[in-house]
Amino acid sequence: MGALTGIRVLDLSRVLAGPWCGQILADLGAEVIKVERPQHGDDTRSWGPPWMKNDAGDDTREAAYYQSANRNKLSVAIDIASLEGQELIKALIQDTDVVIENYKTGSLKKYDLDYDSLAAINPQLVYCSITGFGQDGPRAEEPGYDFIIQGMGGLMSVTGEKDDLPGGGPQKVGVAFSDLATGLYSTIAIQAALLNRHETGLGQYIDMALLDVQIATLANQGMNYLASGKVPGRYGNAHANIVPYQVFKAADRDFIIACGNDKQFIQLCQSIGLAELPNDPRFSRNADRIKHRNEIIDILSKHFLKKTADEWVTAIHAVKVPVGVINNLEQAFQEPQVVARKMLVEMPHPYKQKLTVIGSPIKMSRTPVEYRRAPPTLGEHTEQILSRVASQEQLKKIKSRRYY
Repeated sequence: MGALTGIRVLDLSRVLAGPWCGQILADLGAEVIKVERPQHGDDTRSWGPPWMKNDAGDDTREAAYYQSANRNKLSVAIDIASLEGQELIKALIQDTDVVIENYKTGSLKKYDLDYDSLAAINPQLVYCSITGFGQDGPRAEEPGYDFIIQGMGGLMSVTGEKDDLPGGGPQKVGVAFSDLATGLYSTIAIQAALLNRHETGLGQYIDMALLDVQIATLANQGMNYLASGKVPGRYGNAHANIVPYQVFKAADRDFIIACGNDKQFIQLCQSIGLAELPNDPRFSRNADRIKHRNEIIDILSKHFLKKTADEWVTAIHAVKVPVGVINNLEQAFQEPQVVARKMLVEMPHPYKQKLTVIGSPIKMSRTPVEYRRAPPTLGEHTEQILSRVASQEQLKKIKSRRYY
């Protein structure tokens, strides 16, 4: 049994932020019912290639993108634009704990599937809306996309090489950071609301916005600005507040040093044959190294060109200063620590006997994550779920429409 076994979630969301939240809840044991558009399903079902290959090695129409965020869910095809679909949702709501939706602000009101309408049916309902800009403010009605939010929210202004370097300029993060972080924050909010419901007997409405989350996750960079009044710039692979903490080029390839304090800096210098560097008043303390960033980085950069990355990593690792190589995804998945932590999991899929997916990072001693279901095919569980609230005649009609 998972930690959230007994919790039922109706996931009306699509693409990434909402489904990511739903997948985390499902991994923790909740029954997550993914409501999808008949015939089309979640937008990301068509976001291929790459497509999952079946056991014969042929491409299916199951997109890898979709499979990244929909494990452990049940898929039900319901047309919420129809009166029949709205009545089915309302019937399911009577025995539902959580709703996740990411429609444009106010869109579900016209279907009577907004929080007020559904809370009137089930006052214990926890209802989480995820939008780009939130439920109020001048941009509330606009659609929100991760890329735009990374730009508007300041993340791209501190990501990428400096403007005066080759390849300089703003860069987005290589995954949809704002979406994923909003999914995580939404999960936290939902669980907090469920805990509060345990005390009060009442659900509540949760208003999550990608832009809010992006602003919140500026973290130290945001506070650097608020404390100094100085707008942070891009440091590429360096750190705004710690030196040396960046990528260096060795004789053969790049590697990373993350030297977190002055003691580690002394150990680093000893391990690489530059034991005298910490005695230089320009470099003795981290605050000094930040002031003289260019000088210390120039010295280290020239020095690291004398040996291979593996040689430097071995020497630095021996003195317990954080250091590592830069893996591509193939190398990352083969990393012995990743393998030991079982971060790749095989699950049976209707089209593939062993589908490999990325596992959950949550490790719990008493209620561990369980991998119960592969990402479902469109409408795979429609009859199973709707049989709880619909007659056999209704089910036959729905099936005859070839919704899935």
